[in-house]
Parts: sequence; C-alpha cells; structure tokens
Amino acid sequence: MKLLRVGAPGEERPAVRTDDGRLLELSYVALDIDGAFLAGDGVGRARAAVASGGLRELDAEGPRVGAPVARPGKIVCVGLNYRDHAAETGAPILPRPVVFMKDPGTVVGPYDEVLIPRGSVKTDWEVELAVVIGRRARYLEGPEAAGDVIAGYAISHDVSEHEFQLEYSPQWDLGKSCETFNPLGPWLVTADEIGDPQDLGLHLSFNGVKRQDGHTSDMIFPVDHIVSYLSRYMVLEPGDVINTGTPAGVALGLPSTPFLRPGDTVELSVDGLGSQRQTFGQA
Repeated sequence: MKLLRVGAPGEERPAVRTDDGRLLELSYVALDIDGAFLAGDGVGRARAAVASGGLRELDAEGPRVGAPVARPGKIVCVGLNYRDHAAETGAPILPRPVVFMKDPGTVVGPYDEVLIPRGSVKTDWEVELAVVIGRRARYLEGPEAAGDVIAGYAISHDVSEHEFQLEYSPQWDLGKSCETFNPLGPWLVTADEIGDPQDLGLHLSFNGVKRQDGHTSDMIFPVDHIVSYLSRYMVLEPGDVINTGTPAGVALGLPSTPFLRPGDTVELSVDGLGSQRQTFGQA
C-alpha cells in the first residue's frame, strides 16, 4: 500500500494511491498519517476502506504532494553507511554506526523548493532510504525483531551543508538541520510491498547529470541492524523516521565539488518508492 498526504502546506489530507494509479481520500478513515495513525492500525483500516469501496477519488495529477508522514517526532540519521561513499570521502569502515539527529522541522514535500542557507558554499545532495517506524521499539532482541516495528519505507533527501556540518562544530547537526533540508516521499510504502530493503537501487541526477547510482546491498549496516541498534539507545516511536545513509556520488566526493546553487535541480528515486524533484532557491 502507498500512503501519502496531499494539499497545501499545513492543510494536507491523507490519501492512498492504488495499484492502478488512482488517488483515494482517506480523511474519513484518519485525520492524518502520523504516529497515532500508525500505532492505531491505521494501515489496516486504510486497507479495509479501500477494499470496501466508496472512498472519494481525487485528481491524481492535481493536488500538491506533501511529506507522507506528518511531522515526525524525531529523525535519526546514519552517516557513512555505504562502502562506496565511505571510500569517496576517505572515511574508514567503522565498527558501529555513525548516528546523528536531524530537526524534524526540516521535512517538506518531495517536490517542494529547497532553500540554500544564507552564507552556504557547500550545500550537497544525498539520496537515502528512509525507514518509518510503526510500533514503539525499545531494546529489541536483535535484528530479527526489527521487521515487526517497521511500518514502511520512503525516499528521503538528506540535504546537507558540509561547511556547517564538518567545519563549524564537532557535531553534524548545524549542517543537517537547515530549513527544508529533508524532502520526504512521495509515498510511505508499506513494508510488505517492498519486501527486502537490501535489494533496492537508489538514483540521483543533478541538473540532468546522473551523480548517484547506488544499491542498498552496499550498506555497511543493513536496515534491521540499524533499527535494532538504535532501540538499545533510544525509544523509537510510531512515526519516527530513520535516514539510513547515502551511496557514493555526492558533490563532496567529486573532483569539481559541484555544490548546489540557486536554480539547480535535483531528481532522485528509489526502486519501488517513486521519485522526487526539487529546484533550489535562496533562503
């Protein structure tokens, strides 16, 4: 099932995209797609509503598409989690995940404008697989228990400002939490539809030139390991988002370091999760 939210910013309505491309409104099933929806078997209720028929059909091409999950409680990120990306940045393969937090207020829709911060010279792209938590998770008994708490997956664009991130502070938060720095969606695709999250291609083009062409099989720490690991140090709540890292091909690792400037366009996709497109503006 593909869940999404459509409408103007702050006025999004829950919806579902059917296999034949129709867009059906879920407003009578749920107020929003958020932690409460996921924790209260909202996915099951949405499936039942679609099966029963009678949901109002929306114009599939008309409304703005927002982030598929209303403002998450937290965004937890894993850095340097692809072998090829670690290699291009000269970083060693570490025995534990690199974990940092990103301001949930950075989340915007998959086609919204992204703003380059004032004073930025190193704003960069990063296509990532996002994991959306569906059940409260604490001290999971190993990676095999992770599947029970994952609601689904989405495309996440972990936009980063590397000067803020790496040169202004020993922590990464400054370069990760600028406004609009986390386009999410277009869909929350339920875990049953995706199957193996370690068998997905990730792709990104910058001004029409392909820059990232990775695969989740190249992750150093796979999804199940990440979810289990994080649950030992923090409580994961329904609606939380985990950004699982980016493959090689970011501007930071390219010889000419073609960092983003106003007017640039980025297009990104993950197998089975749809695609995003953003044009960058100036904050």
